[in-house]
Amino acid sequence: MSSESSFDIVSKFDLQEMTNAITQAEKEIETRFDFKGSKSSLKLEKDALVVVSDDEYKLNSVLDILQSKMVKRGLSLKNVDYGKVEPASLGSVRQKITLKQGIDQDNAKKINVLIRDSKLKVKSQIQGDQIRVTGKSKNDLQEIMQMLRKAELKLDLQFMNFK
Repeated sequence: MSSESSFDIVSKFDLQEMTNAITQAEKEIETRFDFKGSKSSLKLEKDALVVVSDDEYKLNSVLDILQSKMVKRGLSLKNVDYGKVEPASLGSVRQKITLKQGIDQDNAKKINVLIRDSKLKVKSQIQGDQIRVTGKSKNDLQEIMQMLRKAELKLDLQFMNFK
């Protein structure tokens, strides 16, 4: 058994669950009385979601339905970045929602600083869009996980490959 233990910090967005949430939201929009005759739609692109509706009020209602479906499916709203509402064709409005995958450099640096400031005997290094944390004590690694769960970060973190 190796003397060093490690785990990876990642931020992933489950696109299959997102597809399921979108499908459920579309079904609810089709059956709701207040959306009768509305041209509201949700369209998933590569790493973004485009929401189109008649006006801003209905757009906000569509977003509310989508968010409730996402929460029910265990998807974090922290990994969603809302663009500005812009006018679209035939008097409708559109909003682009970016789905964040991976840990960007700014957040990775913040996480590294948090780990360093914890004064625990662990090392962290950025590896692309994830961070590997290593240390001799598994208890120290678990303390790092607890500390990061409590930290006010603008993205949802998962901890993988705990060895």
